[in-house]
Amino acid sequence: MTEPLLSLRDVRAGYGAGIVLDGVGFDLPERGSLAVLGRNGVGKSTLILTLMGYTQIARGRIAWRGADITGEPPHRRARAGIGWVAQEREIFATLTVEENLTVAARDGRWTLAAAYDLFPRLAERRRNFGNQLSGGEQQMLAIARALMTNPALLLLDEPLEGLAPIVVEELAAAIRRMMEEGQGAFILVEQHADVALSLTQSALVLERGRIVHSGPSAQLLADPAALDRLIGLRLAGA
Repeated sequence: MTEPLLSLRDVRAGYGAGIVLDGVGFDLPERGSLAVLGRNGVGKSTLILTLMGYTQIARGRIAWRGADITGEPPHRRARAGIGWVAQEREIFATLTVEENLTVAARDGRWTLAAAYDLFPRLAERRRNFGNQLSGGEQQMLAIARALMTNPALLLLDEPLEGLAPIVVEELAAAIRRMMEEGQGAFILVEQHADVALSLTQSALVLERGRIVHSGPSAQLLADPAALDRLIGLRLAGA
């Protein structure tokens, strides 16, 4: 049996004495894609922060390619191949687009040319500073910058939040292309449930820090009643 890229077992985590995640466990295969869904405040972003090493783990184990990384700090997880696009984007406002992309680049498939091919708008704005970009362009830059580290796993924390519908479509198309080309694994936290499910192979739903549903994304996408019951957000047009 092939070893998972990422494996969580009975993870209980939070901030200080406050527990947010309780008993979370799943496996993500190499080149797998997972949507993490749920209402606001159920622990979705905390799961991402836990994977990156920014929370306190009270119980459980996180394994990366079979090795225990439960106690590893964020920078070692990043070096191991976990990339992260934070909800706040956190681009460098006073660096140009090209400087943002090259500042932490690592050897691999994702080169400057590949990033510009995925996001042509960034190529057009390559000499503009980060604070001169629109919100959608900043999100493109945040994703492209994470890709330039050539991660084996990319964590995307609500990349479509607060963006205009046309920009959501453009970003979703880019994410779909990344996933279809199968160059790495992805975990996508997203409020646009229909988009997230259309982009991923598998899905889990959190409720009060616990997994209440886990299964194929296509199956949940085809069951609007179940999706509405689980997260209270109907699909567009449902």
